[in-house]
Amino acid sequence: MDKLKLTDREWGEFFIGGKDGIFSIKATKSGIDKNKLNTEIGNIPYITRTDMDNGINLFITDAQNSKYTQDNGNVITIGLDTQTVFYQQNSFYTGQNIQVLTCDKLNKQVAMFIIPLLKIQMKKFSWGSNGATLGRLNRTKIKLPINKQNEPDWQFMEDYIKQIEQEKIKQLIGYYQTKLLDNQLKNDIGGGKVYKIQWDIFKISDFFDFMRGNQNNMAKCKKGDIPLISARKVDNGYKDFIADNGKKLFPAHIITLNNDGDGGVGLAYYQSTQTALDTHVTALLPKINLAKNVMLYICLTISIQRDKFSHGYSINNERLSAQKIMLPIDDKGNPNWQFMEDYIKQIEKDKIETLLSYLNQYNALVESRESRVESRESRVESRESRVESRESRVESRESRVESRESRVESRESRVESRESRVESRESRVESRESRVESRESRVESRESRVENSMGEI
Repeated sequence: MDKLKLTDREWGEFFIGGKDGIFSIKATKSGIDKNKLNTEIGNIPYITRTDMDNGINLFITDAQNSKYTQDNGNVITIGLDTQTVFYQQNSFYTGQNIQVLTCDKLNKQVAMFIIPLLKIQMKKFSWGSNGATLGRLNRTKIKLPINKQNEPDWQFMEDYIKQIEQEKIKQLIGYYQTKLLDNQLKNDIGGGKVYKIQWDIFKISDFFDFMRGNQNNMAKCKKGDIPLISARKVDNGYKDFIADNGKKLFPAHIITLNNDGDGGVGLAYYQSTQTALDTHVTALLPKINLAKNVMLYICLTISIQRDKFSHGYSINNERLSAQKIMLPIDDKGNPNWQFMEDYIKQIEKDKIETLLSYLNQYNALVESRESRVESRESRVESRESRVESRESRVESRESRVESRESRVESRESRVESRESRVESRESRVESRESRVESRESRVESRESRVENSMGEI
C-alpha cells in the first residue's frame, strides 16, 4: 500500500458536538471529589484534569459509593478549565468537571488522529469563566479529512495513525537492536563476573559541590529550547522549555535534587544537557570524573532516602552537606565505580531486551493482522472481479435476449400485418361471393320466369 499523506484527502469543517456534531458530549457519570474517594488500590483508572499520565491520577477499586457509576471506555475526555484531552480505552471513574465525548466510529487510532486537532481548539479556552464548557464545545469546529460523500473519512484516519505506529515501532526496534549490539552491552555485563559486594557510607559532599537554582520567576520565562527543571515528581523534573533570560545556566552531566515540593522532595535526577533550574532545585556538580551510569546509580541511592524529607522539612545546603549515601566498595575501600557502571548497564540491557520482545511481538501481531487484511482484500477483489465478470456475461445474455425479443416482435408484427391483409382479402372475397350468390339468385329467378312464360306460350 502506498504511503498515506494528509494531502491525499479533502478536508471539511465539523462541529465537535451538538445536533450536527460528530460527538455526543456529556458530563461524566461519576465526578467523585478525591476526598470522597475510596483510594484503595485497584485497576480502575481515576481520571482528573491533570495534564500528565493520560489524565490518570491513580488506580482504584470499584468499591465506591453506589451513586457513582463508571464511564465506559473507548471515549475521549476533556477537562474543564485545564482543557486536557485524552483517549480512555477502558472504563473509568473521574473527578469533577470532566466532559466525555462518544462516537460510534471512534477507536484508538481515530482518537489519536482527532485529539491533536481538539487540543489546537482547546488553546482558545482558559481557566475560570472561559473554560471548555459543554456549550462552548458544541459550538467549536474542527477540520477532518472527508470522503466522496463529504463525511469524515474515518478509515483514512485509522489507517494514517496505524501507518505512523508501524513506522515508530520499526524505528524503535532498529534503535534498540543497535544499542543492544553495542560493545558495552552485547556481552554479559562485567564479562559474566560475579561480584561479592561490600558497602560503605559516604557523604554526598565527598563527590559533589552544591549550587542552588536561580529561576525565581518562572511566570515571566519565555518559550525557548532550554529545559527548565523544577521540583516535580515526574518527567525527570522537566517543567518547560524556556529562552535564555540572562540567568546562569547549569552544565550538562549533573544531578538535580528537589529541595521541596508537593510529592517530589528528595528526588534526584540525572541531567544530560544544559539546563535552567528553579530555586526549589539544587544542582549536584561532580568534583571528579563520573560516568553517566554511575551518576544514575547515585541518583537512586539519594532518592531512596526521600521519605525523611517533606514540605515542612525541606533540603538545604546544610542538610545536604550532612547527607550520607551507601555505595558498593572495592577491596581497597573505595567506591566501586565499575560495579555501579555495570549494574546500570545490566538494568538497561534487561529493559531493552524486554522492550524489544514486546515491540517484536506487537510488530509481528500487526504484520499478521495486515497480512490477513491484505488476504481478505485480495479475496474480496477476486470476488468482485468474478461478480463483474458474471455481470458482464449476464448483460451480454440480456442484450442477446433483447435482440431476439426485438426480432420476434418484428416477425410478430409482420405476421399480424399479413394476417390483417389476409383477413381483409377474405372479407373482400366473402363480399364478392355474397354479390355473386345474389346475382346467381337473380339469374335463377329470371330463368324461372322465362321458363314459366315459355310454358304459357
